[in-house]
Amino acid sequence: MPNRRTKRRSKSGYPVAVLVGFEEKRAVLWQIFSKVVRHYATIELNAEDKKGLYNFRESVVNLLRPLLQEGVRSIVVAGPMKTDYARSFLEHVKKRHLWLFHDKSSSNAAFGELAGSAGSYREVSDLINAETFRKLLRETTSEDANHIMGALEKRLSEIDSGAVVLYSLEEIEGLVTRDWERGDRRPEYIVLTDRYLADNTEKNRVHRLLQISKNKRIRTRIVSAETKAGVRLSQLGGLVCFTASE
Repeated sequence: MPNRRTKRRSKSGYPVAVLVGFEEKRAVLWQIFSKVVRHYATIELNAEDKKGLYNFRESVVNLLRPLLQEGVRSIVVAGPMKTDYARSFLEHVKKRHLWLFHDKSSSNAAFGELAGSAGSYREVSDLINAETFRKLLRETTSEDANHIMGALEKRLSEIDSGAVVLYSLEEIEGLVTRDWERGDRRPEYIVLTDRYLADNTEKNRVHRLLQISKNKRIRTRIVSAETKAGVRLSQLGGLVCFTASE
């Protein structure tokens, strides 16, 4: 009998992006999975506070931080037609949080902007089924995946200097589950293609690895095998783990 955790995870699929729907006095954050959408948080604007708008935008950034740390770097911001709520937020982030846009940052993100309401499940459902959203999502997730693969290529060039790149499930399990000692190179990313996950005969084992990695704050990413990054990853076997640089 499959455990409840595995059954629940298979229904949602894997994380793809975050959607932030801005309205006049609130922002609603949604986690976009490969199979479902889940409400993550709602932030209300305190209009009576002189710094209310600033604090409101900072609260949204703070909510994004744990999701970014888990490895989800594709952020789509949306606002109703003929409003500048989403654009104003992006301008705030670019001004106050340059680390989110720096190519060499280990915590950068790929942002996309879309016109449309995303304050309720019905609105989100209509939005994500539109071709404009799917096109934007393909662009942001490809940008995100290319950044990760750029970091991987850098690690591959540093193997002679001590960088570790692993390709087998068994080796990666060994690295992730062991007790690290001071000075050990810890896993920076575990990256795999959606095709590797779909075709793997030991899916529960892969899901367990991803869950342990999440618990240990190791970033994981599942990329489409159809993208440029996915093609390169498939050449390496479909699953790769690489350690952080010194």
